[in-house]
This record gives sequence, structure tokens and C-alpha cells, in this order.
Amino acid sequence: MEKNLLKEEIKTIKIEQENYPEILRRIKNPPLTLYLRGEILKNEKCFAIVGTRKCSDYGKGIAFSIAKDLARAGVTVVSGMARGIDSFSHKGALEEKGRTIAVLGTGLDEKSIYPRENLKLAQRILEQGGCLISEYPPGTRGTQFTFPERNRIISGLSLGVLVVEAKIKSGALITADWAKKQGKKVFAIPGSLFWQNSKGCHLLIKQGVKLIESADDILKELNLPRIEKQNIKGEDLKENLILKTLSEGNLHIEDIIEKTKLSPQLVSTTLSLMEVEGKVKNLGGNIYALIS
Repeated sequence: MEKNLLKEEIKTIKIEQENYPEILRRIKNPPLTLYLRGEILKNEKCFAIVGTRKCSDYGKGIAFSIAKDLARAGVTVVSGMARGIDSFSHKGALEEKGRTIAVLGTGLDEKSIYPRENLKLAQRILEQGGCLISEYPPGTRGTQFTFPERNRIISGLSLGVLVVEAKIKSGALITADWAKKQGKKVFAIPGSLFWQNSKGCHLLIKQGVKLIESADDILKELNLPRIEKQNIKGEDLKENLILKTLSEGNLHIEDIIEKTKLSPQLVSTTLSLMEVEGKVKNLGGNIYALIS
């Protein structure tokens, strides 16, 4: 492992200090001390995106694109830097050069941060002006208690919470429950009736949380400025056909081939060129999304 990967020093903020986040101070049981790397900005508008660690390509794409769009609207994306949905939420904000905050259930020293493979993501968050936050002092390893407890901070810092994919019993639903208790707005993404990871989102929707399909839906509910859409045009008919197909949502390359009726080789070559040109992005696993 690379030594001293995280250059930012660990600082502390006490609840009585002026720079303690006011939105967090107002929750029922705020942490008395915050440890952080990076800076907390006064009066920034934060929104949390959470979900399962073992997510689908569909979930990854949704988390990434909504976080990216929220970042373009000037919203700070908050999540827990866990594997899966959390990681793709942070990455979406970073893709847009936006600010993102990771709230950890461990100490902020490199030996304690979990998961280990996200150390580079943590450094990228800091390099782009984001922040790592924890209520646990350096040297604290994660336990079955620390992660659920930190979820109240994720929701506490935020104007609202979006659950992308979650099982009935999951940390994401714990975050949603904290948000409800704190008077925050909760949103959910619908999924397949046959996916266990959709069950938690569908339960929330049955309970009355807002079903959303885009970042614009969230911004409208929170009375925040809407996103200015970029009009991306293709160089030729095949690029425009692929762009039109992807305007319906993120798709696997096989689905793009099926919908466009273009040959596999032509779609593969065209997507590669469009990715270099900054028109589309491979989210991983050959799932493609528009660079909106």
C-alpha cells in the first residue's frame, strides 16, 4: 500500500464551535466532536445518495448519473464511501468536478479506513475539494455498530436522502429511517419486481416516500435551481442514433445493439470514439451513459 496516500491532516470540530455544521447541530443526537480531512463549507447544500454494496449495473448507473447531475446543479453529494452505490455516487460527483463528502464509520487514519480499496477514492475526494468526516477518533475500526450510527450523520448533513437499491434489511434503509426522524425528505428509485435489491426501495415508496426518476425530480422537490441540459450532437447518423437510444437511460452495449439495429462491431467502435470525444461514458461492465 502506498504510504501517506491521504495528505490532508485530521482536524477536529467541537459542537460548540462556530464552524460546526448548523444543519447537523439541529438533529436529535448530533456528534459532539467531528473528525475531518478537508473542509466543511458554511451553508452548503448537501444531498445524500445511499444504497446496497452488492448493487446491479442498473444501480451503479443510476447513482453515478444522478450524483453527476446534482453536482452540476451545485449540490454537494454525501455518501458513506462503501462499496457499490456509495462509491458510484461519489464518483459521479467527482466526474462533474463537483464537491462530495464521505461520512465514515471508522477513524480517518489510513489504517482504519474501510474498505481498503477506496483509499484512492478518498484521496480523489480530497484533491477535488471534498471532505472525509467521522465521529470516531483515529485508530477506530469499523464494527456492526459504528456503520449504522454514522448513517444519522449522512442524513443529518443533508437536505434529503435518495435510496437507489436496497434490501428490506439494509444500512440504506437505516439511513432513510434516520432521515424521516430528522424531518428530511426521502426519495427512492424503483426497480424490477424480481430483484431483492428493489424490495427496500419499493417498501419506502409504499410508505409514501417520493419516487424519482432524475436529479431534476429531486431539485424540484427541494426548491433548488434546475439543471441546464447540454445539447450533445453526433457526428453522423449512427452517433445520433446511439445518443437518442441512451437518452432513454443508461444501457448495456448489448441493449444498444438491439435497439439501434447496428452491427456489434460498429456499435463497439462508435462507442469507443464517442467516449474519447466526451459524449458517452462507460460506467463499468459495458454499461454506457450520456455525458449530459
